Amino acid sequence: MKNKSLLAAILLTFSINIFSQIDNTFNVLDYGAVSDGKALDTEAVRKAVDACAVNGGTVLFPSGTYLIGSVDLKSNVDIYLQQGAYLLGSTDIKDYEERTPKLKSYNDYFLKHSMFYAEDVENISIRGEGTIDGQGGSFVITTNKKPERYMNRPFIIRFVECRNVRVEGVTLRNSAMWMQQYLACESVFIRGIKVYNHSNKNNDMIDIDGCKNVVISDCIGDSDDDALTLKSTSTRITENVTISNCVLSSHCNAIKFGTESTGGFRNITISNCVIKPSEHPTHIYGADNGISGITIGMVDGGVVDGIVISDIRIDGPMVPIYMRLGNRGRKHTPDAPQPGVGTFKNVKISNVIATNVGSATGSSITGIPGNYIENVTLSNIYIEYPGGGTSEDAVKVIEELENHYPESTKWGNLPSYGFFIRHVKDITLKDVEISYAEKDVRSAIICDDVHGIDFHYLKTKSSVNNEPVMQLNNSTNAFITGNRVRQGADLFLKLNGTSTNNIYLLNNDLQNVNDTYKAGSNLLNCNIEVK
Repeated sequence: MKNKSLLAAILLTFSINIFSQIDNTFNVLDYGAVSDGKALDTEAVRKAVDACAVNGGTVLFPSGTYLIGSVDLKSNVDIYLQQGAYLLGSTDIKDYEERTPKLKSYNDYFLKHSMFYAEDVENISIRGEGTIDGQGGSFVITTNKKPERYMNRPFIIRFVECRNVRVEGVTLRNSAMWMQQYLACESVFIRGIKVYNHSNKNNDMIDIDGCKNVVISDCIGDSDDDALTLKSTSTRITENVTISNCVLSSHCNAIKFGTESTGGFRNITISNCVIKPSEHPTHIYGADNGISGITIGMVDGGVVDGIVISDIRIDGPMVPIYMRLGNRGRKHTPDAPQPGVGTFKNVKISNVIATNVGSATGSSITGIPGNYIENVTLSNIYIEYPGGGTSEDAVKVIEELENHYPESTKWGNLPSYGFFIRHVKDITLKDVEISYAEKDVRSAIICDDVHGIDFHYLKTKSSVNNEPVMQLNNSTNAFITGNRVRQGADLFLKLNGTSTNNIYLLNNDLQNVNDTYKAGSNLLNCNIEVK
């Protein structure tokens, strides 16, 4: 009887192996995986990947718990996690191979380890209903010096210069570093993943870095650091990217371009996303409900061109919208040429509702002297700020800080509660409503060195301290039409600066305003038309 049982088991194992080979499915249990969460299964997984790579197929993780270190994916290998499969990252850094890509980027020195790594391969995927948990809280940071503070903390996924990449359905948790980085990849499809990343510093949700032809949809992410993160840490441009139908939470920035921008960002659309407070009760970086909803930061050269963001619900972050062209000029490698000031143009943001805003900072769109953000349109937007701006805030002089890290809160409270706009050419605000919940004495909008202004059908709540609703400083060619002030105001528009000129106020509803405009003492030869 025992011999018959043994024979049956042998035949069953043989039939499974034959079926796997015919079906191009390579079960990691067949290659020695123990799946008890204690024994290291790295070698078994590597063997399954090697076997799969010969003719292509699927490496299968059945239900169970697998402890692994680093695994290199190869062309035509599909990783599939069945429901109930848990992959745990080893907590010993010695179980992770060091990998420095051929492509030079800002990350080379300090980002060397990952659970799943791939470079210059094609047709790879990680899919299924299972979970990958990096156990990232086990990696203790022992120094605050840079770049040492990034060392010895592995990613869960890092793919470099790969083609036709798919990540679908899986749950990703607790990376020791960024959760996943796709560096200079082409044709990337990420759909239906769930990310929870709150175990260590630098816990981004996802980093799309110098990739092209990328589709991301139907994802849910909650991270301590930036959530949906577009970077350019090499000379490669992040371009031709479409992102839709995601729910995002971050203690830092929910949608973020930058901070690294060596190559830049071109042809990006982001739509139908909800930004909400994190479910994690504490934060390492940032703020409880997040720093910003939308950040586009461009400070290391490169290009921003052709960004369309629409249908976004923002709940909680301190700053709803932040755009910044600066000149930090950080090299992506030590021997790289010094980057110049980048170009920042053609950005459209529409159909946004932002409430429960977490600070009185205000939104800002700022270039630097002689280098302008160009052709920006904000339309069909409603923002309710908390208020709380003081008389001191209203007259605050904002330093340029052109070589600083691009953070939306770096100036503290701005002199306007709604939008502070500086060093910009050709900006349109249309069907934009901004208000505040509590007392605020600041102007709604301030423009400084702005040329080509189209403000149409704005609804604003006036200052409670008789500051003008709008201020134009050294700005030209402004068409301000069809706007409405929600409550009584002393003054609608104040004009300052020796170069302010060609201002047109047409068909505005100013029945709640005492004076339409007032010229500052330094205004010279300004052509203004009021109808």
